[in-house]
Amino acid sequence: MSNNRFVLLSFDVEEFDMPLEYNQQVPVADQMRVGHDGLIATMEIINNAAATSTFFTTANFAQTFPADIKAIAEKHEIASHTFFHSCFSPEHLLESKLSLEHITRKPVYGLRMPRMRHVEMSDVKKAGYIYDSSINPTWIPGRYNYRDKPRTVYTDEGVLRMPAAVSPNLRIPLFWLAFKNFPYAVFKSLAIQTLKHDGYLCLYFHPWEFVELKEYSIPQYTKRYAGKGLQQRLVKLLKDLSAEGEFITMYDYLKLAKHTA
Repeated sequence: MSNNRFVLLSFDVEEFDMPLEYNQQVPVADQMRVGHDGLIATMEIINNAAATSTFFTTANFAQTFPADIKAIAEKHEIASHTFFHSCFSPEHLLESKLSLEHITRKPVYGLRMPRMRHVEMSDVKKAGYIYDSSINPTWIPGRYNYRDKPRTVYTDEGVLRMPAAVSPNLRIPLFWLAFKNFPYAVFKSLAIQTLKHDGYLCLYFHPWEFVELKEYSIPQYTKRYAGKGLQQRLVKLLKDLSAEGEFITMYDYLKLAKHTA
């Protein structure tokens, strides 16, 4: 443990369906292949760094690669990313939770909605989740404006909310797009500043970012430093953050911080 500060590293494990948003049709098998190739690359980095993490996976992906998800659950936390990445109904909350618990043989405590989509906390609580990490307390043009939400852990309708990291004061988002588009020194500085200020740092990425994406018609800012370049950047980040705090799963952090029993 380093100075009682904690790094909550998380990954959204999913079918790579982003090209569909930009009118490029990608077969489901290819969506799964890209997501799986990215997961393999990501796990090698994570395990080599002994960086205990939380993996929010769609049940659709987990049912396609159950052995991988079960293996990850042995060392890390598996949480829900609902059932499918591109479509949602409230029934998927419970259905995905039950599916993941069946695959991992472990309880699933947490939820993150795809694309940080809004979800009713009453539905989240009804489905049996303890915490939700579907809130990015900043402004992302064309997506959401949650600058009025708390920056750190809070309770909403009986559900713990774990916001994604944003810097103090200016609320600069420290999410996946910032990691690949900010100069590394800037991202690192903001991340460590936030970690020291809050006592923890909640970061999130996608495994598919860590494979080559040149052939896909998605904006350049979403695939910058994809593949090997981003893998090297992640290795560096984990090394730098390991000197500042301890890697821990979201649920373990919430228990340690006495937010939950």
